[in-house]
Amino acid sequence: MQRYFINQSADKLQRFFIENKEDIHHIKNVMRYSEGDSVIVTFLDQTVYKCQIKALNDNYVELELKDKQNIDTELPQHITICSGLIKADKYEWMIQKATEMGANEFIAVGMDRSVVKLNESKVAKKLERWQKIIKEAAEQSYRLTIPNIYFKSNLQEIYDIISHYDYVLIAYEEQAKHGDLSHFKQIIKQFKTQDRVLMIFGPEGGLSDKEVSLFSENSTLVGLGPRILRAETAPLYALSAVSFEKELLG
Repeated sequence: MQRYFINQSADKLQRFFIENKEDIHHIKNVMRYSEGDSVIVTFLDQTVYKCQIKALNDNYVELELKDKQNIDTELPQHITICSGLIKADKYEWMIQKATEMGANEFIAVGMDRSVVKLNESKVAKKLERWQKIIKEAAEQSYRLTIPNIYFKSNLQEIYDIISHYDYVLIAYEEQAKHGDLSHFKQIIKQFKTQDRVLMIFGPEGGLSDKEVSLFSENSTLVGLGPRILRAETAPLYALSAVSFEKELLG
């Protein structure tokens, strides 16, 4: 059953309206739903209801809440993926899959070795496209929230906000080359429920020495296994490791 998001808290005593034009188009013209059909709706307070369509037109879809769904699809930790700008198709693929795997937030950063450059005039348009990809991935994967995405022009801007996180981890390939195969696992084991974790990944060329040294006193360098991963693969590896340790192993 198709899932949609409504940016309001659920209330069984009232009806709700989907007013997002793309969602309305999807309901009417892609799924071809009509009055009496049901959809799954996730609300702002992360409650989920099976809802019945009471009316639909080009401006809104009216919904009546029916059955509450007991679903918990979020990682126990709040994971922010901070990654260097990479080629558009690879970055879009990464944020899509990372959303499916539980990331809570994305920060795209212009780094020293980023081949891709993003002009300020194009930031708003890019963020709009990326947010749409994330929203669709969140719906597909039955997430309870839609991750946000932001752009920062350099890592100094990230350094200024690291106090917001309980852990700051930097994926650094030199750690793996030097045989660091267990440190990341040990840190994940320390994560507590609701911990805020910032994971920093370099672009295709990796992080520069200058960028790594910027966080030398406020972060932990970790290797991601014995193989060198692509820039778009590394965040997915990290999220998989967190999920395995904190969800599958309990």
